[in-house]
Amino acid sequence: MPKPVGVARHNRLLSLLPEEEYARLAPQLETISLSPGEILQEEGEPMTHVFFPKTGILSLLAHLRDGDSIETAAVGNEGMVGVSVYLGAPACPTQVLVQVLGTAFRLPARRLRAESARGGVLHEYLARYTNALLASSGQTIACNRFHHLDARCARWLLATHDRVPANEFVLTHESLALMLGVRRAGVTTAAGALQKAGLISYTKGHVTIRNREGLERMACECYDAVRSNLEDAFRSLPGALARD
Repeated sequence: MPKPVGVARHNRLLSLLPEEEYARLAPQLETISLSPGEILQEEGEPMTHVFFPKTGILSLLAHLRDGDSIETAAVGNEGMVGVSVYLGAPACPTQVLVQVLGTAFRLPARRLRAESARGGVLHEYLARYTNALLASSGQTIACNRFHHLDARCARWLLATHDRVPANEFVLTHESLALMLGVRRAGVTTAAGALQKAGLISYTKGHVTIRNREGLERMACECYDAVRSNLEDAFRSLPGALARD
């Protein structure tokens, strides 16, 4: 089932910058590979770089003293990891983990600060994106507290499908359990229910979306809420130019 048009396969935030602003960043934009399970940033440490995913997905994780952790937000080709740099914070408040393999642009944090200080389109979009990310984090926290696991699993799979260039992607039980804040047995039950309903296939860590419309009906309201937050953040600005 084809995906809805919306998020470009390259990084959307960068693609909307005017030529002049993009040209100032381009020489220091380095493409890197993202491997599942790779930690790009530890909680509490200063960020030396920010990341603009292209095809991979990065998870922002909150950790508790007992060792448990849960995803507070996921970032794909719609945005950037490193809003703490934009906000001038001394350290990253979360751990940044590669959830789905792919690629990303890496930019020195000092370069982002310098360009944002100019007060151009990048500065405006980062302000909007930061607001959307905070709203999405709040929605995710509420979702994890109040909504049924099957609906939460459907939401997460849809959000992943939006950000990857295919209907199939690699996602292990361990990864999905970490994102949803549940034990592996809970993931097995939820994924099994979605597979039995003919919405997905899930074999040996590979997920294939079989029926996107059905998965959207299964998902909770949080999927649409988070998408709406992001779409509001990317309303056109004067001088912005879409770029693949």
